[in-house]
Amino acid sequence: MIRIRDIHKQYEMGPTVVHALDGVSMDITAGEFVAIVGPSGSGKSTLMNIIGCLDTPDRGEYVLAGEPVAELSDDQLAEIRNLRIGFVFQNFNLLPRATALENVELPLIYRGRGARARRRVAEEMLERVGLADRMTHLPSELSGGQRQRVAIARALVGGPSVILADEPTGALDTRTGGEIMDLFHRLNRDGVTVILVTHDPALAAQTGRSFRLLDGRIVGNGLIDNRREEAVQ
Repeated sequence: MIRIRDIHKQYEMGPTVVHALDGVSMDITAGEFVAIVGPSGSGKSTLMNIIGCLDTPDRGEYVLAGEPVAELSDDQLAEIRNLRIGFVFQNFNLLPRATALENVELPLIYRGRGARARRRVAEEMLERVGLADRMTHLPSELSGGQRQRVAIARALVGGPSVILADEPTGALDTRTGGEIMDLFHRLNRDGVTVILVTHDPALAAQTGRSFRLLDGRIVGNGLIDNRREEAVQ
């Protein structure tokens, strides 16, 4: 599904050139649950933005579901972000004055879905993440874990094949973070490809495979078995 070869990305910060990604290559197949793990500044978020078609590399090749991303128009990239990829962020990014149901409906409004159809799909997604009894609550009336479940339901509402989760448990306590990881595992068992971006090796060890980033380079690519990583050289 995802094929990345020799991706480079750099930023100019005054007189300094920062090599955010320095020759990254990886393959992710459909239905995997993988982690991109590394410390702050390792290039994780830059790589996530490129995988999510939110940013473009300076050079290198990115092929998504057989399509070279560099050859796609802005409209085609927007369609990929709208239909194929769901995003989940650490800080939830919910509209504070909208109910859980209205937050989940929002992507479908942009797609021109009718009110009745989008309400039905949004209700199904909230039920799927265990919030059938919280649909009319505002974000301020929900716990952190519940807000993240709303964000996950919003990411799922368009039926994406890939979920990109950037530090999705970072704002949650350990127990609630564990519940969110359990939810990602259930979604993955249902066929959704999940890519988890995290600084926490223990969290990465709960996925099926991890890519370790350091200073913009992949320094480890491992299969994970019983939460113990075996390096693949």
